[in-house]
Amino acid sequence: MSDMQRVAPPLTTRTADFWRSGADGVLRIAHCRACNFYMHPPQPLCRRCHSTDVGFDPVSGKGTVHSFTINRYQWKPGMPPPYVIADVELEEQAGLFVQTNIVGVAVEDVAIGMKVAVEFEQAEEAFIPVFRP
Repeated sequence: MSDMQRVAPPLTTRTADFWRSGADGVLRIAHCRACNFYMHPPQPLCRRCHSTDVGFDPVSGKGTVHSFTINRYQWKPGMPPPYVIADVELEEQAGLFVQTNIVGVAVEDVAIGMKVAVEFEQAEEAFIPVFRP
């Protein structure tokens, strides 16, 4: 758990299952069951095979830091800088990225290629996935 006060994202028909999926500690990503392709952000139609057989399925929650930036400006109250905003590539599929925060490590110790695992921080009804080494 970081010391940030998270702001709940809007829960839309397209995104609510993603934001609520962490309630049981499991990351679920939109997944085309017709061609086995994961998509994030979620889409109602598979961008690979155009199937509408898309649902949210569990993934390992493990990934690798692909890129990151260190935010050093106080954009919002409750989110004190510095903190890391990263693209984490999930193990399930090359090119499957989640934009997230890296927590539990000093910002200067975050590195490209770092192995990380998901955990969740609750904001109202949403469970926001963050990653920790």
